[in-house]
Amino acid sequence: MQVKVAEFVGESRQSWQEAIENAVTEASSNLNNITGVEVYNWTADCENNKIVEYKANIKIAYME
Repeated sequence: MQVKVAEFVGESRQSWQEAIENAVTEASSNLNNITGVEVYNWTADCENNKIVEYKANIKIAYME
């Protein structure tokens, strides 16, 4: 088996944790055998001095 890596962006209006979980959920609909996740960028959109959307760029390792 060969390990491959795919990149995803997760978004959430609640938290970065949920943004990461959303990205993994999205990835799992296309990828099998996910073995790890690396979060490499955390960003957020703000309105009226408050965070309104959390975003996380992640790399997902999976076996093919």
